[in-house]
Amino acid sequence: MHAALVTLTIDPDQAPAAASALTNDILPRVSSAPGFVAGYWLEPVNSKGFSMVLFETEDETRASVPPTGDWTAPGVTIDAVDIRRVAVNAS
Repeated sequence: MHAALVTLTIDPDQAPAAASALTNDILPRVSSAPGFVAGYWLEPVNSKGFSMVLFETEDETRASVPPTGDWTAPGVTIDAVDIRRVAVNAS
């Protein structure tokens, strides 16, 4: 399993529109991507957001994450995307 760790900046003036895009456009697209396991989007603090999305393989992870700086939510800029193999998990 692999994780995409995404850090982003959210314009506070566009936060409601960004949240709507996440719920109505991004989540359905990501959750239906091949190999999707789970996703976690954390509440932003001081305009900084963070998410972790898990996929079965590294290739599926890379195919599903947007390039840095390119995002479909208004007022959202992706600062960094880091892809890592999940070493251990617990539930």
